Amino acid sequence: MSNNKFEFTRANRLLTSADFKKVFDNAKKSGDKYFTVLVSNNNLNVARLGLAISKKNTRLAVQRNRLKRLIRESFRLNNETLLGIDIVVLASYRASKQNNPVLISSLDKH
Repeated sequence: MSNNKFEFTRANRLLTSADFKKVFDNAKKSGDKYFTVLVSNNNLNVARLGLAISKKNTRLAVQRNRLKRLIRESFRLNNETLLGIDIVVLASYRASKQNNPVLISSLDKH
């Protein structure tokens, strides 16, 4: 395993429903018209990301996948500054209709 600080590995993911539940129960919230970001301390030396991109808000799989790629890329590029927290990102219905630069700017503000 390499130590590339820009990787997005299994250790950087929230994998279990218990992990997600901890974030939802103890979260600090940041939101705008495209994303809601929930953040919680994890007492680890790594940041972890969970995605909650619903079919209800984003109908087409191609749009859901685009949002997931953008969110993961933003997380990967900012991973060094996020150590010790768990993050869950939820997307609103408006996010699927917006272009990539606007969404990236929105994620950077959170």
